[in-house]
Amino acid sequence: MDSLLQHRGARELIYGKVGVEGKTMVGKWLIADRDLNEREGLKWLLKSSSIPVENIFLAGDFQEFIMLFEQKVPDVVLLELDMINKDDWISFRNLVHIFSPVLVLTSAEATFEKARLAIDLQALDLIIKPFSTTKVKTAYQKAAQKLQAKVDPFEMTRANTFKDEIYEAFFLKQSLKDENFQLAAFQIQNEEAFSALHSFLSDYPFKGLQAVFPLSDLILMLFSETCQTMKEQCLKAMGRWEEEFSEPLAIALHAELSPNVPLKQKYQQIQQTLELTYYKGYRQVLEFEAVVSWEHIDPFLTPPEQRTWINMLTNFENNNIKNWLYEEFLHLSAPYPDPGLVRIRLTSILAQIRRFMKTYHLELMPVFEREYRTIFDSILYDRVLYRTVQNLILFIQKIFTGVKNSTSSLKQDPIERGLAYMEAHFTKNELKLDDVAHYVERNPAYFSHLLLTKTGSSFTNVLTNMRMKEAKRLLLESSKPIREIAILVGYQDANYFSRIFKDRIGMSPREFRKYKPTDE
Repeated sequence: MDSLLQHRGARELIYGKVGVEGKTMVGKWLIADRDLNEREGLKWLLKSSSIPVENIFLAGDFQEFIMLFEQKVPDVVLLELDMINKDDWISFRNLVHIFSPVLVLTSAEATFEKARLAIDLQALDLIIKPFSTTKVKTAYQKAAQKLQAKVDPFEMTRANTFKDEIYEAFFLKQSLKDENFQLAAFQIQNEEAFSALHSFLSDYPFKGLQAVFPLSDLILMLFSETCQTMKEQCLKAMGRWEEEFSEPLAIALHAELSPNVPLKQKYQQIQQTLELTYYKGYRQVLEFEAVVSWEHIDPFLTPPEQRTWINMLTNFENNNIKNWLYEEFLHLSAPYPDPGLVRIRLTSILAQIRRFMKTYHLELMPVFEREYRTIFDSILYDRVLYRTVQNLILFIQKIFTGVKNSTSSLKQDPIERGLAYMEAHFTKNELKLDDVAHYVERNPAYFSHLLLTKTGSSFTNVLTNMRMKEAKRLLLESSKPIREIAILVGYQDANYFSRIFKDRIGMSPREFRKYKPTDE
């Protein structure tokens, strides 16, 4: 416990434990802008933030700015660069270098010259007008954080040493004696706001907070074992964050106190708890209760499911596709399937959609190809399953519109359309070459020639291969009688089916089922 006591002063200084009502005052702020509305707006954003500011002063021109600067000696300056004339530039620069306030600059000109001036002044940030609320709030948080770091560099160094010890404990098999922390993990849906979230949490006046750690995709916070209000404080912080930034958060809490559980294990458990956001979404608090146990699923579409998708796509069945996806992915309950397997299953569906796109040569159109790649990224990286499913539904609708708007049959691939039709109908005993050729609006002899040229197989061979593939699956995955399997794959005569099967596979259906060859 001595290591904690040794660093208490530094942590209290950093994380808001001193000052009025437990908040650390972060100095005097001077906002200078020629536009009255923008001055007041900048002031309002600062007052409504979580930063406990001591005083805010406003200046409408450079002379007023100089007067207030000399009288008040502000700790943080937010200044419009455009109000400084060339004749005043040297005196202003000297003033800044002497007093070294935390400096944030604004300008209506996004030019290299303005950027050079900001660098020359060692400004913390340069904000270009018109102002972005998020950009201004982020700059405020960064300024407050930098000001706190300037208060006592020695204490800050000691605090950083303490944080280094804790950080190592997240990843190494070691435990800190007499340390029993509670953990809270904040994860943001929009990764671009990660830096703003870190600044916000670092400045928020939490009680019982020991340290804040920005990691690769979440921000981890350590609370003392005596803190009994961690959940309530995190909920309030979430509310304040969304008021200021309107970005959804998810919070995972690990309040279990056990000195025998090292920080590394707690960190891994809270990471896994956050994975539930894939199914439950953001804007909520998840509490660790037990190690999450994912359910195993087959991530690949079965042949019947593939045929269902081929039919739905071929017949432009928007509603059926939507209902299928909702039933498959959005009506899940614990124990949830492994998110990695769900992503693979979605890519298996996307493969069917890709084939449909190629039937109409949509992959050659940049707008659809970009959309396809966006959907692929959404499947791999989106943190919420609902968003991926919605994106997929909208993408399919756009594809259907693109196909229907394409009036030239020359832009359609008759072989891809024919193969898709055969996949959907090979179970029909009466399926003939004429049926497929009629579907793709081609002469049977010409279609047969195109099919042989593209696949290297005749119509009969392609159809038989489809039927044999499904027959093997049914023999291995079901206990259906061989006579029934023959009918299911398009053969009315079981003996004929068995003869064809042996010719193609090298053994009878009964032998195939008995030996279950692993290479088939």
